[in-house]
Amino acid sequence: MFPTIMIVDDEPSIIKSLSGLLMDEDFEIITASNGYEALKIIDEESPDLVLLDIWMPGIDGIETLKEIKKKNPHIQVVMITGHGTIETAVKATKFGAFDFIEKPLSIDKVIVAINNALSFRRLEEENRYLRRKTLEKNSIDGGSPPIQLLKQQVAVAAPTDAWIMITGENGTGKELVARTIHHLSSRSEHPLVDVNCAAIPDELIEIELFGHEKSIFSGTHAKSRGKFELANKGTIFLDEIGDMSLKTQAKILRVLQEQKFQRVGGSRVLEIDVRVIAASNKDIEKEIERGNFREDLFFRLNVIPIEIPALRDRVEDIPVLVDTFLEKCAVQYQSNKKSIDRKALEMLMRYNWPGNVRELKNLVERLAIMVDGEKIQSRHIPSPYRDPSEKELESLDKRLFSMDSLKKAKKAFEEEFIRKKLSENNNDVKETAKKLGVEKSQLDKKLENLRS
Repeated sequence: MFPTIMIVDDEPSIIKSLSGLLMDEDFEIITASNGYEALKIIDEESPDLVLLDIWMPGIDGIETLKEIKKKNPHIQVVMITGHGTIETAVKATKFGAFDFIEKPLSIDKVIVAINNALSFRRLEEENRYLRRKTLEKNSIDGGSPPIQLLKQQVAVAAPTDAWIMITGENGTGKELVARTIHHLSSRSEHPLVDVNCAAIPDELIEIELFGHEKSIFSGTHAKSRGKFELANKGTIFLDEIGDMSLKTQAKILRVLQEQKFQRVGGSRVLEIDVRVIAASNKDIEKEIERGNFREDLFFRLNVIPIEIPALRDRVEDIPVLVDTFLEKCAVQYQSNKKSIDRKALEMLMRYNWPGNVRELKNLVERLAIMVDGEKIQSRHIPSPYRDPSEKELESLDKRLFSMDSLKKAKKAFEEEFIRKKLSENNNDVKETAKKLGVEKSQLDKKLENLRS
């Protein structure tokens, strides 16, 4: 399929000559003689590129350009003029023109400008595709009420420039939420820079955050840019900020207030424009009470608080998460996607998940690799993910089937059955007898036999 070029010019001779030359180059051509006609045709045809004359009667080229970019920002526009000035070229570029060429037109220059603009459009489309894939990769999976609330908070907060404090237990996905917020923000074209505050030694964190000049270390021949400088125009993600020392917190607070800093060993003041997302697995308000965290820094960061629920509070999302992880494993290891049976899934949904989503992901990956066959079954689920009743039943099975006498096996089963039912009814003999459909006296006798 050949690219479609629209030529907009009030001179019929220009339209005729350009159309013929560009059709010889295998472009599809559509034309318009003024801005109004061009805008109407663009709504219907959506060309890949517009060659747009600046000086036209009625709505001129600059106004037409503004309207094209307002409604169709991805269409590339190359401006044509017979009276070019620097001021006009600057204005056209400001409003989104890709290039600016003067009459009399050189077909070679026109072809080069068209090919450059179309290549740029392809790169933009690839970038949009990659951003979409990145967003999918960092999407928050699940449909439980806590996750629906989380998605709603992210959707509202992300397009703003407000600073955000994310809290949640280890393994809940704080970094995932931070990345989603960044990719949905107006800063998504700029870097997201991670800082793991817990992993950097206190004596090095200033250098890590602010960089250094080459003269402060012997044998160092180059200056180093810090995380804040690298994140300029984008987002800095301060992960586990609750583990940062009070001394470093004071320096961070000053930078966040002023949006200015100096590299370690330097005197030049650098200005930055960053959005800050912080995260912690600690209760920061309790840390403030204990004197471990600055209250003024907390208030500065906590413009929009977002709390991520623990996995045990959203167990209905486990089937979706398991399916997602199995699919990712299949892609990663270039194998068929495994499935999981209902009983195995129910076991996972009964577990408490102290390690949250990260623990579930690791288990599913282990099962996807280690289980032979296409289906993960309940027998494949390892300890401690099997609940105690499952272990008891397995133990009972082994004991019963190891007996040679039917009479002994029946007696062992009856004893275990009565104990189990009594436990379920809080050792209430009358209630247990009622549920078993026997007289209380009959059950009392059996219990007496069990005790003897």
